[in-house]
Parts: sequence; C-alpha cells; structure tokens
Amino acid sequence: MTAEEEKNVGQEPVSTEGEDVTLKKDGGVLKVIKKEGSGTETPMTGDKVFVHYTGELLDGTVFDSSRDRNDKFSFELGKGQVIQAWDIAVATMKIGEVCQITCKPEYAYGASGSPPKIPPNATLIFEIELFDFKGEDLTDDENGGIIRRIRKKGESYAKPNEGSLVEIHLEGKCNGKVFDDRDVTFELGDCESFDIPHGIETVVKQMERGEESLVLLKSNYGFRSEGNAKLGIPPNADLQYEVTLKSFEKAKESWEMSTEEKLEQGSIVKEKGTQYFKEGKYKQAVVQYKKIVQWLEHETGLSGDEDSKAKALRLAAHLNLAACYLKMKEFVLAGENCDKALELDSNSEKALFRHGEAMLGVNEVEQARADFQKVLQLYPSNKAARTQIAVCQKKLKEQHEKDKKIYGNMFQKFAERDAKLEALKPKVGSKVEEEKKESQITDRGDDHTTEVDSNEDPMQITEQNGLND
Repeated sequence: MTAEEEKNVGQEPVSTEGEDVTLKKDGGVLKVIKKEGSGTETPMTGDKVFVHYTGELLDGTVFDSSRDRNDKFSFELGKGQVIQAWDIAVATMKIGEVCQITCKPEYAYGASGSPPKIPPNATLIFEIELFDFKGEDLTDDENGGIIRRIRKKGESYAKPNEGSLVEIHLEGKCNGKVFDDRDVTFELGDCESFDIPHGIETVVKQMERGEESLVLLKSNYGFRSEGNAKLGIPPNADLQYEVTLKSFEKAKESWEMSTEEKLEQGSIVKEKGTQYFKEGKYKQAVVQYKKIVQWLEHETGLSGDEDSKAKALRLAAHLNLAACYLKMKEFVLAGENCDKALELDSNSEKALFRHGEAMLGVNEVEQARADFQKVLQLYPSNKAARTQIAVCQKKLKEQHEKDKKIYGNMFQKFAERDAKLEALKPKVGSKVEEEKKESQITDRGDDHTTEVDSNEDPMQITEQNGLND
C-alpha cells in the first residue's frame, strides 16, 4: 500500500465536483455555487467579511456551524485568520451568494487536523453564505475616516516607517472626477508639502512594496475644511484614491543609530522643523521635532559634551513642539511639552510663558496667572508676561462678577421662598408685621484685580512666542 493510500484509509471518496479556485489549479479547493449572489463586486484582501457557515467531514458529520449558534462569523480576508481554503474561496464570492467548497487537507488543517473534531489529513466540506464585506478601517478609533481595500497584495511583509523615502503612484478622484494622477517621491511626514493628504500617508505606512490599494478618505483625513484650490478640491470633500507603492527606503530606527548620528540628524531636523514653522506648516514641523524626542529621550551613558548637546536639542524640541501646538490650538499637548521642557530647565522663560498660554487656552486662568507671575519674578523685563497677567486679572474679575450674579440670584430666590413660607404660618397674637423686605446678598470681599493698561495690547506677541532656534 502506498503512502497516499495509507493516508486515505477510512475516509470517504473525495468529491471532484466544482470549479477549482486555487491559483495552482491542483484541485485543492473546489467550489459549487448553490445560490447566485448580487452585483459584480467581490471582497478584496484586508476586507472584513461576514458569513454563515456549516462544516462537515466527508461522512456527513457536522463539526461546526455558525447557524447553530445563530451568530455570523467575521474575519479579515487574506490575513491568515482562517484556513487557506476560506481565504481563497470567499474572495470569489458576491454578497448573497451561497456556495459549497470541498477542501483538501493541505488547504485546511493538514496532517495535524484539529482534535478532537477534525482528524488528521481530513478533507472538509463547507457551506458558506456571504452577507456583507467592508474595507479595512485604518483610523485609530475606527471611525470610518480611512478605508483601505487591497486590489493587489504586495511582495513582502516589510512596510515603510516614519521618515521613509517612498515612491508611489496615485490617482485621486472627487465626485467621480480625476483631480490628481502622478508618480511622486516624498518623505513620510512631509506629504502635505506635495499636496497629498495625511490620510494617504497613514495608508502608505501600512502598505507593502508593489501593493495596489483603493482608499476612501473622509474630509477630515483629506484636505479638511480648507479644501485645495490648486487641485480644485472644495472644502469638506470626501476623496477616493488608487495608490501603488512602487518602492521605499526605510528610515533608520532609533536603535540603529549611533549617538553621533542622532545628534547630527537632530540638528538637521530641528532646522527643517523651524523652516516649516516659519512657513506656517505646523503639522510638518511637529513631525520633525518629534524625531528629536524619539531619538534622544531615552539615550543614556553620554559623555559630558554629548549630554549637553542632547539636552539642548531635547529642550529646543519640546519648546518648539509647544509653540506649534499653541498655533494649532492643541493646548493640552502644548502644556505637556512645556512640562517636559521644565523637567530639563525649571526656569526656562519660554517654557513657563508658553505653559501660561496653554493654561489660558484651556481656561485654567489661575494657573496661567501663576505661570506668568513666575516669568515676571525671574525675568522682570518681560513685558509680555506683565501684559498676560493683566489679561488673567481681567478674566478672573469677569468670572468673579459672573459668579456673584449667579449666586446673588440664587440667594434672592431662597429669600423669596422663605418669605412665602413665613406668610403661610398661623398668625398668633397682635397683627403680624409686614412681610420682610427682600434682602440682597452682596460680596464684601476685597477686589485685587488690575485693569488692563489702555496703552498695552493684551494680545501683543513678543519674542516669547518665537521658536527656540
């Protein structure tokens, strides 16, 4: 008896009915359509598919069924989350289609089987119904803003990282009209300088060399509310792209760089970030400054000179990140970077001042005033801090007056209620005196606020808002 005959002992004869849907055409996955689906579209690699299925051995024994559980099964196609036969067969199905597939062991559970229900070297039969499929959501919170569908899988598992030099071909459409069709080479982190929306950069970081993908972008991940006049894109427009990653050169990871390289590259990207800042490209500037933090934040064992240079670069990076985030009105992030800067230099004039601005941005006025007062204490000639203290005093006075009015009205209502309750009490003895007059609650606390000097502009921008060059 041959090895093949021994392997098939005890098994039912394998059906040869159906279309061979394997690439090799080796008969490993045979498909029979039992109910035609609708439309012409089939799932692509990476799509999330929703199915019902029933699995049987050749002798008719049912070993698994989602229908028995009344719970549809979902998985990402082509990602190896299911047996190979499923990835192959489901990719050929249309919505509403019901098919039967016969799977040889090498496309199912192989020589090991899946004890105790599936024996070794088992040929399996599945009935599958496809209900729906949708593209892969690449947003962090899965809000549907970036949907990718892979038309053609790439050549390897390597993917570009932040700072990689990538060459892509892209075709962009808006409302069915092509607005962009070109080859372009750029550094990841700098896409918007090439009129490429940041959503596309997110996709490219997930692509393999040679991959072709269809990308759907909601407006927040496209050109946002500004649109793009150069490309003819109106504000708040959703976009569709076809993207091919032709090649890429990965940027060195932090652990691949020597200390000397990190310090040298840190100075280069700092200047690049400063140029972006001057051009009003704050997001691009942020990308550059973040590289410095990534490279040097956890660097240890430095010599005295290296340590001083690394500390200066890190301080500049956090100060400049704070300046960028203030421009972008990301006040919490601005405050966090000021805190990092103050860990490196507790008396940093710019860090204290920008922290005050960040606190004003989130309406933490008391803390903002304390920050500006410390600036003035350490640097008495700082006119901007003096002006901002006056702004804080004005805001605090306005809040004080608002609170006084709110609480005054509240106590007034309490007094009116008490008067009504008093009037309802039984009168005893002589004629009751007239109802109490309404009392007014006044605040007799001292007022320490300071009016803004009419000769000073409270929004004046001084060198405190400049970058730490």
